[in-house]
Amino acid sequence: MTQTRNRLVLAVLAVFGFCEAALAQDKYPSRPITIVVPFAAGGPLDVSTRVMSVALTSTLGQPIVIENASGAGGSIGAGRVARSTPDGYTLLMYHIGTATTPALYRGKLSYDPIKDLTPVALVNDGPMAFVAKPNAPPTNLKEFLAYARSQGSKFNLGHAGIGAASHLCSVLFQKEIGTQVTTIPYRGTGPAMAALLSGEIDAICDVASNATGQIRAGALKAYAVTGTKRLPAIPDTPTVAEAGVPTLAMTNWNAMFAPKNTPAPIVERLVAALGVALKDPTVVQRFAELGTMPIDAAPTAAQVLKDHLAAETARWTPIIEQSGQFAE
Repeated sequence: MTQTRNRLVLAVLAVFGFCEAALAQDKYPSRPITIVVPFAAGGPLDVSTRVMSVALTSTLGQPIVIENASGAGGSIGAGRVARSTPDGYTLLMYHIGTATTPALYRGKLSYDPIKDLTPVALVNDGPMAFVAKPNAPPTNLKEFLAYARSQGSKFNLGHAGIGAASHLCSVLFQKEIGTQVTTIPYRGTGPAMAALLSGEIDAICDVASNATGQIRAGALKAYAVTGTKRLPAIPDTPTVAEAGVPTLAMTNWNAMFAPKNTPAPIVERLVAALGVALKDPTVVQRFAELGTMPIDAAPTAAQVLKDHLAAETARWTPIIEQSGQFAE
């Protein structure tokens, strides 16, 4: 009799817990949401997240708190979110590094991007730009590649650190020319760009939005952007396909993730809110100024991101493994 009563009590508690969880989901969000950006403040991902978060705050009716947790190519902040409570109040904004850190860190990550994060939606993406000093000898992309190939280790290519989009672009660049140049990591895109402007390095493949102002001012020579369309901000700069090297195509995409086991209703609420926020005229205009484009968060956004992550992981893993450029 006692065992039957205990089972009944447990069943009632389980039902009560289920109803309480369902009620919490129905009221989501009822308090501020933290979005972790796993890079330093002021970088492309951080700026995009802050632009989007203003509209998202209005849509969700709760404040958005941006927390910068940088280090290890973004894996420190991503790992923090992966270990968080899956209640929708701790989210992650990460870029292409979501797909590449497993190969770069070779089993040293504290989390698995595929298993430990719940895809929410792609948010925006934008191309990289191959840029060099104004007095660089090459006049077009093919000449630029040939010049780097001929220089070999004498050619200094900067990037913003292992795992950054500029590092990935440098890996793709070296695969294309079939030789290794000297790659120099910096602590972020700002120092890398400063090194190029001062003549410390020969070139960089950086997020295009970081270089457009310098290109327009004549301080940098642009050879190509890696997207499928020219950027309105630098309309004279061809795409890599137009320049005859389509294999250098890539975009630096940004996406929102939640911890694993985040309930589907919460993910759906976030997707719906992003669908509204990313159509906000201010967001669209600001993203355009940053050289990036919002991605429509359709109802299937979570599955689209899941498929995109799988495809990007499949593309980049062999490229990174072949390069031999791993994180220490």
